[in-house]
Amino acid sequence: MDVIQDFVQDLLGMQWSDYLDIALVAYLIFRLMPLLRSRNVMRIARTVVLLVLVTWVTGLMKLYTLNWILTQFLTIGLLAFVVLFQPELRRMLDHLADMKLSNLLGGRKSVHEMDKVITQTVMACEAMSRQRVGALIVFSREHRLDEYFKTGTEVDAIVSEQLLRNLFFTKAALHDGAVIIQDGRVAAAGCVLPLSTSPMLSADLGTRHRASVGISEVSDGVAVVVSEETGTISVAVGGMLKRHLAPQTLEKLLHYELCPRNEELQRTNPAAKALKKISRKKEEDGYAKK
Repeated sequence: MDVIQDFVQDLLGMQWSDYLDIALVAYLIFRLMPLLRSRNVMRIARTVVLLVLVTWVTGLMKLYTLNWILTQFLTIGLLAFVVLFQPELRRMLDHLADMKLSNLLGGRKSVHEMDKVITQTVMACEAMSRQRVGALIVFSREHRLDEYFKTGTEVDAIVSEQLLRNLFFTKAALHDGAVIIQDGRVAAAGCVLPLSTSPMLSADLGTRHRASVGISEVSDGVAVVVSEETGTISVAVGGMLKRHLAPQTLEKLLHYELCPRNEELQRTNPAAKALKKISRKKEEDGYAKK
């Protein structure tokens, strides 16, 4: 009871700057949380949290020798920790450095722009699926994928069905690599991505599918794969691979992953729904006149 009273007194004694400080720190933590979506980064976080908890518990249980060893390990073992997890830490810092200020503050592409990008991508995947043309398209989100541009060729072009199909044309120079879509544009093509080593993946999956899962493990990107052998469409998100998707399902999934806030706004805002229906009606009328 005394603890609660002390807490309430401390809370009432805080100044407005203290509340602002807490709010800003909480918001920054919320915006930086996507950095922990990667499996490798989660390994680091779990290791640190586990060591801190065990050290705290041994202190409460008065296990002095074990507590002293763990304390020394946390103090001196920081260098070894950095060496062991150097690739993961470097990648996490790269992602943090590459994050745009607009992304940190919550800026995103408008739903209309993303609608066009998703529509063109789905049309291209549907056509390549029919023709058994292999493809690997990665959508960058909070984590920018600039480090993988060096392995391919920078394009910086508007996303269109024709461009995507030409990039993955069998005799095209860049058809073997991945296309990265960033900030609503085709940023690079022919990129080499890390392959997943997860034992959960099926043995019949090829390099494209393992690369799609691999990039989704080290970033929050969304990877779309079209199988060259079967023509099936798959999507990798957060280290998980969703296979045998229909074009309509692919479109819904991309909308959900790439613009979830805008989708939520449309579901709850009647005006937004009406505007979208009017826009679609005008497009249908325009196509009919042509």
